[in-house]
Amino acid sequence: MFGDMSGMMQKLKDAQQKVEETKVRLHSVLVDETSADGKIKITLTAHREIKAISIDSSLLADAEELEDFLIITLNKAISKATTINENEMAAAAKNGMPDIPGMDMFK
Repeated sequence: MFGDMSGMMQKLKDAQQKVEETKVRLHSVLVDETSADGKIKITLTAHREIKAISIDSSLLADAEELEDFLIITLNKAISKATTINENEMAAAAKNGMPDIPGMDMFK
């Protein structure tokens, strides 16, 4: 019915390995985001771990403005990292999946 079951099982194992390798690699993929006025710069990984935040000293005088800029810029950076993460993980999973008739999950 499904053809070579051992071959499909190996492809599933290979897919799982590719997903795990992608997870590890995404820890080193850096995403940079800058506020609209360029006063805040944030770097995080595709796993959404913050690596660096740079704040222009002019924002230090107004805590509320600083908080607003941080929230906006962090959310943009996290969104960008999430998109990269999801696309990379989907590609890793799709490339390793066996071709099972009727199971077009990733099209």
